[in-house]
Amino acid sequence: MKSALASLFSGLLFGFGLLISGLANPEKVLGFLDIAGPWDPSLALVMGGAIIVGLFAFAVARKRTLSFLGFSMKLQGQSGIDKRLIIGGLLFGVGWGISGICPGPALVGIGAGEMKSVVFAASMIAGMALFELVERARAGSSTQKSTGGWSTTAQE
Repeated sequence: MKSALASLFSGLLFGFGLLISGLANPEKVLGFLDIAGPWDPSLALVMGGAIIVGLFAFAVARKRTLSFLGFSMKLQGQSGIDKRLIIGGLLFGVGWGISGICPGPALVGIGAGEMKSVVFAASMIAGMALFELVERARAGSSTQKSTGGWSTTAQE
C-alpha cells in the first residue's frame, strides 16, 4: 500500500510539474525546439533546473541502498555510448521534434483527453512492440547460428 501511494504521489507531482512548466504543451515544446524560428528559451530553464535537481538526487542515491520509504534501491551501472544508443536517441529526438510530445507529457495529454497524445502513445507502444519482436528474432537467429541450427531450448 505504501508503494502504491508513493507511486501515485510521484506520478501526480510529475504530471503537475509537466503542466506548470509547459512541457505538456506540444506547441511550447516545438517553440523551444525551433531554434531557427521564433525560439522560446523558457523550457531551457526548466530543463536546467531538472538537471541540477537530478545531479543532487543521484549523488545522494549512489550512497544509499534503501529509498527514504525503505524500499531497496539499486542504480544501474554506467554503460558506454554505442550505435544503438545513438540511433535510439536520434529517433527519440526526431519524434519529439515532429510531435512536440515525449512519453511523460503523452500520459498527461491522454488524461486531458487529447487525441494527439492518444495517437502518439499508441504509436510509441507499437514501436516498442516492433523493437521487441526484432530483438527476439535477432536473439533467436544468433542462437541458431552458434548451435549449428539446432534448438537449445529445454523441453518441459
